[in-house]
Amino acid sequence: MLKRFLAYYKPHKKMLTLDMLASLLISLIGMVYPIVTNDMLNIYIPEKRYKTIVIAGIIVLALYALRMMMRYFVQYYGHMIGVRMQSRMRQDLFAHLEKLPFRFFDNNETGRIMTRITSDLFEVCELAHHGPENLLICSVMIVLSFIYLFTIHPLLTLIVFSCVPILMVVAFYSRRAMKKAFEDRRKSNATINAAVESSITGIRVTKAYTNSERETEKFQRGDEQFVDASRRAYKAMARFHSSTSFVTDVFNVFILIAGGLFLYAGEISFGDYSTFIVSVNLFINPVTTLINFMEQFQNGVSGFKRFCEIMDEQPEEEAPDAIELNGVEGLIEFDRVSYSYEPSKEVLKEVTLRLEKGKKLALVGPSGGGKTTLCHLLPNFYRIGEGQGSIRIDGVDINRLTLTSLRRSIGVVQQDVFLFVGSIRDNILYGRPDATEEEMIAAAKRANIHDYVMTLEKGYDTEIGERGVKLSGGQKQRLSIARVFLKDPAILILDEATSALDNTTEVLIQQSLDELCRGRTTLVVAHRLSTIRNADEIAVVEGGQITERGTHEELIAKNGTYKSLYALQFRENDLID
Repeated sequence: MLKRFLAYYKPHKKMLTLDMLASLLISLIGMVYPIVTNDMLNIYIPEKRYKTIVIAGIIVLALYALRMMMRYFVQYYGHMIGVRMQSRMRQDLFAHLEKLPFRFFDNNETGRIMTRITSDLFEVCELAHHGPENLLICSVMIVLSFIYLFTIHPLLTLIVFSCVPILMVVAFYSRRAMKKAFEDRRKSNATINAAVESSITGIRVTKAYTNSERETEKFQRGDEQFVDASRRAYKAMARFHSSTSFVTDVFNVFILIAGGLFLYAGEISFGDYSTFIVSVNLFINPVTTLINFMEQFQNGVSGFKRFCEIMDEQPEEEAPDAIELNGVEGLIEFDRVSYSYEPSKEVLKEVTLRLEKGKKLALVGPSGGGKTTLCHLLPNFYRIGEGQGSIRIDGVDINRLTLTSLRRSIGVVQQDVFLFVGSIRDNILYGRPDATEEEMIAAAKRANIHDYVMTLEKGYDTEIGERGVKLSGGQKQRLSIARVFLKDPAILILDEATSALDNTTEVLIQQSLDELCRGRTTLVVAHRLSTIRNADEIAVVEGGQITERGTHEELIAKNGTYKSLYALQFRENDLID
């Protein structure tokens, strides 16, 4: 993990080198004051060299001015190194997320993922800046101050140094408890973010069902977990800081007693003793800084560890010799396809289908039968493995195709339309970002959304709000259809695209879909059977298997499941009427 972390410093080697040199200079300047103090007390003042005293003071002041500039450089550019590293990690993480399979997002809440991209990486940024700086400055200061103190009085220096192992032992055992506590605190923070993201996204449902109190209770439970985890984390941190601070206080007591005894015995001069008391902080402070740095180090390591957990997730796989899918005809074949999301529950069982170029196949049947799974397998959103059959487009197994070329050839219109924050233009152009204005408008016209857009004050530049909240269900659906028109795929998947619409809107949307399907190989998942009567073929999917196939008339004549579903649906419609 250390090697992976250090790799992010590589683009910033020059700036990091300058930052370290500036930090080193800060450490060396810090040694000037005690040296001058010693000379003042032992030489300049006793010998009444007042001019030298003033010159020495001016030199120290000039060095402090230089140190101020060096500290500015370290604080600003050092932090910018951390920010840029954080940015690189965030970009890598986001790019990796884009490559992960649907299965990952099925098992991980959005709020938890967001925590890893934001707060976790902020802690990594702080570690990236302060880590090398603290390690260099403190190491240099400890070594130099020890050497200098040793020149003043070796025995007194060794007495002080003997406390360091005690401090290290106390810090080590305290840090272990703090590590576990802070990891729990991060998990609780992710839980809160997940709860907030879920509640805010579903705020309209919450209000519709008057469940604000329930959502508040759910949030409070997560918040209580966070408070409890924070309590344990800060308790461990308080134990860590109080115990290490006590040991450093013992340093000063040892110096006071031992130095006083040496002074009384005449083994050290008053000037050297005074200098030692002033200078010992040059030794104690960096030791304390390193000990306190453990907290920041632990936060940063925990954050980077969680970053690596996602980066180590296996991305969607492509065959090493994957080929591009070009000039798509649209012949689709499912050959004895089986699939299960979980090992113990098979969703599809040796499904065999053949859909000719330009034909429309409708999938009907009870919920949970495997219709949507078939649609997800075609673009390789979920990958079928060895021994689970094969899916072919124009005779080529989809596992031998590049994912980009495969999905570029397939358009998907779903019941739950997802629109991005932005304008109508942004969302239509999502189908093909390099399309011209004329091509975009043509797609909107074919989707029957252009006339509505022209009634808006800002036209195609109208902002639609989060997930298209400012649009009606039918308008959102037509916008998604325009997006597919612009993409112009050879293969089309309609996954219950009109089931959530009212009858009048459904008729309008169905006209757009019929236009969209023309000349394309189309796979339709239908809830309303009236919308697929003109399909070239209808397949009934039950329990992961195809139990009936044929045209509408043929299936009605078979007097099987399809006829029962059709009769039930239209009897319900009669009751509604």
